[in-house]
This record gives sequence, structure tokens and C-alpha cells, in this order.
Amino acid sequence: MTTFGATCIPQVPPERLREVARAAEDEGLDELWLWEDCFWGGGVATAAAVLAWTARLRVGIGVLPVPLRNVALTAMETATLHRLFPGRLTVGVGHGVQDWMGQVGARPESPVTLLREYIEALRALLRGERVTTHGRYVHLDDVQLGWPPAAAPEVLAAARGPRTLRLSGEVADGSILDRVTTREEFRTARESIDAGRAAAGRSGPHRVIQYLAAADSADPAAIAETIRAWAAAGADTIVVHPAAADQDPIAHIRFAAQVRQLL
Repeated sequence: MTTFGATCIPQVPPERLREVARAAEDEGLDELWLWEDCFWGGGVATAAAVLAWTARLRVGIGVLPVPLRNVALTAMETATLHRLFPGRLTVGVGHGVQDWMGQVGARPESPVTLLREYIEALRALLRGERVTTHGRYVHLDDVQLGWPPAAAPEVLAAARGPRTLRLSGEVADGSILDRVTTREEFRTARESIDAGRAAAGRSGPHRVIQYLAAADSADPAAIAETIRAWAAAGADTIVVHPAAADQDPIAHIRFAAQVRQLL
């Protein structure tokens, strides 16, 4: 069954987050998705607050930029949130915007290599394993979480280009596709993901999150029809992003709730 959620963009002031979180839960949304954009708010801190302010709402972080974060720290914070709020968190990681990574002195020469090393190490740490690895970018020496999650959580990868899509299929538990993807691009993306899964001999589930931009003139019925088409194409979760003219996060939550009632 396809799940449905809405985004709260990083540009929403932190002091408004509680209002947004409560509105998303009260309006009956399945999920609220956040992410970490430079240089607004921290994705983990934001997710922790939203989870603490709600009782049922699931929260997605889509995504954390890996050049900005040591993998051990991401594992520690992810594990803590999973132990505090079991079953309510999804974490995705990605390349990050390379210009922003350059601003903080963290731009890698090979973003794809970094993402592969990072996801492999992160998943191993979240499984509770003791990890020693010395790759091109990720270096861990006998590292093991003191408080790993009770069960290994999924780690998703943001992906757009064919190399990253294939990589996501090889090493991640799911893929996050951004809101500019057309359905034809979606089909091609799934083929790249599946090729990576086949090359790695993986046969388990691989969740695909699809961001969908709400047009400025769209009505809830039109968005609901579009969501049904994405679901038929194979998207597991649809996340509605606010229209360009929509500057009110509460209005966006209420719009998303109207859409959900029509699904």
C-alpha cells in the first residue's frame, strides 16, 4: 500500500515546527518529511523535536548530506532516535549540494565513492556490528555502537543520476527520488535501481520515495489523481512538496490532508 506524506521545508523557522508537527498529526497525515539544507536547521535535531511533539506521526529525513557528517555520528544519532521512537523514523542520506559542501571544506572528489562507503558503514553500524574499514573517505577503527537499535533500520539513499541510482540498488534499503522526476524518468530510475540490486544479488524489499510538487493552481482532487498514477507506477511513498507560491506551512499541511482524504 502506498503511504502519503507532506514536507516541512528547512526554511520554516524552528519556532514554528511544533505547530507544523501538531497540525500534521491532527490532520491525519501518515508521514512528515524533513531534510538538512545548508545552512538552515539540523535535520536530526528537527526530527527529534517533531517525534517528541507527536505520538503517531512518522518522520522522514530526506536527506542528510554525507560529506557534512561523520558516519559514526550519523549512526549514533539515528540509533538514538530509533530507540526513543521505535518504528517512526526513516533516514535517508545523499551527496548534498556540492557547492554547499565546498563552502564548508567537505566537497569530495568522488561523491559516488563517498556515498557507497558511507552507506555500507552506516548500515553495518546500525546492525550492531563492530566495524573496521579504511576506504577512500570513510575510516573506522574498531567502532561499535553502545546502544544500537533493537532491529536494524532501513537506510535510504537520495538518487538522481544513473550511477547513484544503481548504487542505491546495490547498497541501500530504499531510494528517494526528487520532485522533478517525471513518470518516464521514474521508470528508468527503477530500472537502474533494479540493475544494481541484481548485480549485488539482493532480493529483499527496496522502498521508493517519490517527491511530488504541488502546482500553484492544483486542487486536491487533481493531486490525488496524480498520486494514484505514481502509485500505479510503483512508488511506495508519495511526499507532496509545497507549491512555489505556498509560503504557509500550516496551509500546506491542511492541503495535503485534503488530498489524503481523497485517496
